[in-house]
Amino acid sequence: MRPPLTPASPTPRSDGTAAVIGSGPNGLAAAVVLARAGLQVTVYEAAGQFGGGLRTVPLFEPDTVHDICAAGHPMAAASPFFQAFDLPAHGVRLLTPELSYAHPLAAGRAALAWRDLAATAAGLGADGPAWTRLMAPLMEHSRELVGLMLSDLRRPPADPALALLLAPRMLRHGTVLAHRQFRGEEAGALLSGVAAHAFGRLPSPTGGAIALLLGHLAHTSGWPVPEGGSAAIARALADDLGAHGGKIHTGVRIDDLREVRPAGIVLADLGPREFLRVAGPALPPRYAAALSAFRYGPAAAKTDFLLSERVPWTHPDLARAGTVHIGGTRAEVFAQETRNARGLASERPFVLVMDPVAADPGRGRPGRYPLWAYAHVPHGSPADASAEIIARIEEHAPGFRDTITAQRSLNAQQLEAYNPNYAGGDISAGAVTLRQSFLRPVARWDPYRTPLPGVYLCSAATPPGPGVHGMSGYLAARSALRRELGIRIPRLPVPHAG
Repeated sequence: MRPPLTPASPTPRSDGTAAVIGSGPNGLAAAVVLARAGLQVTVYEAAGQFGGGLRTVPLFEPDTVHDICAAGHPMAAASPFFQAFDLPAHGVRLLTPELSYAHPLAAGRAALAWRDLAATAAGLGADGPAWTRLMAPLMEHSRELVGLMLSDLRRPPADPALALLLAPRMLRHGTVLAHRQFRGEEAGALLSGVAAHAFGRLPSPTGGAIALLLGHLAHTSGWPVPEGGSAAIARALADDLGAHGGKIHTGVRIDDLREVRPAGIVLADLGPREFLRVAGPALPPRYAAALSAFRYGPAAAKTDFLLSERVPWTHPDLARAGTVHIGGTRAEVFAQETRNARGLASERPFVLVMDPVAADPGRGRPGRYPLWAYAHVPHGSPADASAEIIARIEEHAPGFRDTITAQRSLNAQQLEAYNPNYAGGDISAGAVTLRQSFLRPVARWDPYRTPLPGVYLCSAATPPGPGVHGMSGYLAARSALRRELGIRIPRLPVPHAG
């Protein structure tokens, strides 16, 4: 039985109104929670299509669709919110590849993270036992680990054993000690590729934490893709919102908070910079200054491809992975990410390749296969990284260039234009530093509540941060319902992954 998203008591009020600015996964999650609590909810989206990072469109031809931003969703599979929402019951099929992610190396070698931990360890040679010792205990405590990292990050772990489990692993893999944890290249590269999802200097405590979270999920609930594209998740949330009386208005840009202030509660799926744009004059100077000090991190530059055939990887198993990290050895990944965080461009950047057809064959058809990749680039970079992306893929898939029938590139500045929450092309909606993981976006016990009566933040700039998990929206809506209406929603338990 799924845990409820609606409160048991007191009786929800049906005369309240709420406005949500932005329809990304967190904005839609917040809207669903508010509507299920009996409020009349209206969502305002500036773009012509709702979904934020969950948009799927036919870029080059009508029969082949591309995910404009997020495509692989390990967080959605593990998220307490989406577990409670029950994506399958809303028609969303999460298709999980047998090979969660992969990391090619020189001379046709590759490190492979299979769903099966034993198979992964077997492919890592002498480092197999060390990989098992790292991941197996995390898998056994997956419920507690996910519950902690997808929380508001304001409370210590409920189980002290989790702290004892995490602390030494973060020390070993999130500091300079990371260079000494594995003997061969494969295991180090495999873990560093996941740490690079932190978009910052490496090694770092936040990179280590992300590597532990996403790394162990590769062996539990996996790294799935939604059948038919990421927009399936957004549509499920929007349909549920509509079923509870909510409305979404697309093509409506809110430029002043007063435009939605007739609503009793306002939740803003906006980053600090965007929130300052719409609410700045009304904010107390101290809070506004704290938001202005919020730091944004390195950026992504993305290229979408339409291919005449699947990527001709030198290592054949790479075609079975939905996600492929291209960055070389652990030392090379660390150097690339640290250089990038310092604002220095690279001719050989870290590249993430997303191949949805590996898990969802229906996304492709003979002679027409969608693929996208992004390179990590300095914040605000105006450079088109498509040449570097193609060259990096060619290193491990000679002839890839010849399979490209169409492509479209977005630099970091264009990504911000696509979604203003991606300031400077930062798709994490804010630098994922140790300080900003806990004090995100400002130093307040309730990070969702603003000084303005009835106004809350619910974007990825609030805890638990980036990723398609809906938890920022859920937690912000939970705070708003409790403080504004006295409606208490029980905390969501975290089901076992697997």
